[in-house]
Amino acid sequence: MKSKKLLALICATAMTAGLLAGCGSSPAAGSDSGDSASAQGSASTEASAGQEEGNAEGDSSNQGGTASDKEAMTLEVFDVAANYQGVQSGWFGKVVKDRFNIELNILAPQVAGDALYQTRSQTGNLGDILILEPAQFQDCVKVGMVKDIGGEIWNSENLSGYRTQIESLNNGLEGNNGEIYGIPCEMLNTSPTDLTAETIYSSPLLRWDLYKEMGMPDIEDLDGLLDTLEQMQKAHPTNEAGDPAYALSLWPDWDGGDNMLGIANVVQITTWYGEKIKESLILQPDNTFIPLTDKSGAYYKMLKFLNDAYLRGLVDPDSFDQTWSDAQAKISNGQVYLMWYNWSCGFWNSQARLEDGTAFRFVPVKDQTYYADADSYYGTGRVWAVGSQVDDAKYERIMEFLDWYASPEGLMFQHDGIEDFTYVKQDDGTLKRINDTALMDNLPVPEEWGGGGYNDGNNQLNQWIGAASNMNPLTGEPYNGTMWKSYKEATMTEMKEEWTERFGAENDVEYMKNNKVLLASPNVSVALPANTPDIDTTRNLCNTEVCDASWRMIKAKDDAEFDQMWDEMTKTLDGLGFQELMASDTAKFTIELEAKLEAAKAE
Repeated sequence: MKSKKLLALICATAMTAGLLAGCGSSPAAGSDSGDSASAQGSASTEASAGQEEGNAEGDSSNQGGTASDKEAMTLEVFDVAANYQGVQSGWFGKVVKDRFNIELNILAPQVAGDALYQTRSQTGNLGDILILEPAQFQDCVKVGMVKDIGGEIWNSENLSGYRTQIESLNNGLEGNNGEIYGIPCEMLNTSPTDLTAETIYSSPLLRWDLYKEMGMPDIEDLDGLLDTLEQMQKAHPTNEAGDPAYALSLWPDWDGGDNMLGIANVVQITTWYGEKIKESLILQPDNTFIPLTDKSGAYYKMLKFLNDAYLRGLVDPDSFDQTWSDAQAKISNGQVYLMWYNWSCGFWNSQARLEDGTAFRFVPVKDQTYYADADSYYGTGRVWAVGSQVDDAKYERIMEFLDWYASPEGLMFQHDGIEDFTYVKQDDGTLKRINDTALMDNLPVPEEWGGGGYNDGNNQLNQWIGAASNMNPLTGEPYNGTMWKSYKEATMTEMKEEWTERFGAENDVEYMKNNKVLLASPNVSVALPANTPDIDTTRNLCNTEVCDASWRMIKAKDDAEFDQMWDEMTKTLDGLGFQELMASDTAKFTIELEAKLEAAKAE
């Protein structure tokens, strides 16, 4: 799934979208509240569908000389979060070129296929800059494909500010003697148990005007949600342009990302019932594990929800073979009535739509309890690293780039965009967003920034060192534009007032806390054991079976056929070694669970 990316941006935001890293990498990448799976989006990124816009072109003089003083250099970036493969172009490519005289050539397994990791690993050289899943990072450290950056990193002005988090990651590596091999992705300087976002990574999100048209009904359960969506689709079978519209539009190209088992469109909505997929397992609200194949679990429940939607004619018929990009275009065109990633609202929610009430907002379902990850203090799981084969000249340039990437200027480019194009500075030093449809409409960028479309030139790395909810010392507000005072004032619309009156809270998280329907999981830093080659093989076989069977089950003609397919899938999985896989995952994720319980107890 794409990063992934993958921020807990307020869905009411005019442009929270980022690249969507196949959350699976993607989503949209950049989700402050989600784990790496969540942040796929890529986000995200998710450009990354989970990302904000805007920053001014900065002075390169603080980078050790102007870019013209430096030899031109191309850096290979092996990036599990990216939804794009090739050289970073457009305005962000120009920003990097102007400051460092480097080009970023992105190698994306989400585009080229998972075999890219194995193929590159066999050469002993994954790339110059690496963005890896946790298990990959550990494996690369063991076999010497990652460089020790400990001597340089503490001399870096910005990276050194995350010393606690960086040391925690590296001290957890087996046999570590003080070396620094990796930098966590999307760190925050709050605490492991804080939840500062106003929305969470995944929740039911409906078009407010259509929900209002239905009389703003109480929604008791998933059947009630489908009833409401069915009314919406019957009343509005097309968008304003006459294109067919559906309650749901799905996409399969994120499946299996972020080390999950099963199809991404189901995995991410299991959290609506307080359950979290942990590869072959489901972590339940009582802190016990059950198999993914347990019919009492949320994977079964949410897959059946999609089947019920399909039988009602509420699922876009293109869902079974379209890509995320296809689905994203339909979101932007007003052809979708239910979303579940908060960052995906950035492809629809503009200031104008917030004002006219046609934006997407969280609408609670009464039998749901929402799982959310606390602030990503220790990061979201993925890791930045430097390839061990880089020479001294490349190493120096890489560390300059990474330190800038963690700097206020770098973070503003990543999370806010271009000054005077996606935001302006106000007299009091704070920022105000402008051109809030730049990402969704791919608005043309001024020539001084390289021209082209804004989305086309957005940061294709789809992964961050500092999360958007970190405080920007240059403005006194977070980098996340939906948390700016100017944004909150501008979006205090009639729609927001209606939502507050209807649900008795200022925002989504406040509603969930008030009604005791939020399960916030502490952020912890633990090194989980790497899988054996046999377990990796078993996991790939099982994931293929679960994904293939799940897509077939969405089309099941009735409950009996659905359950027959489920039982056949379960039997096949057992023959592929699913029981051994569960035993391995239970041992691994119990380590993480115990650390989370300790963190919660300490709080």
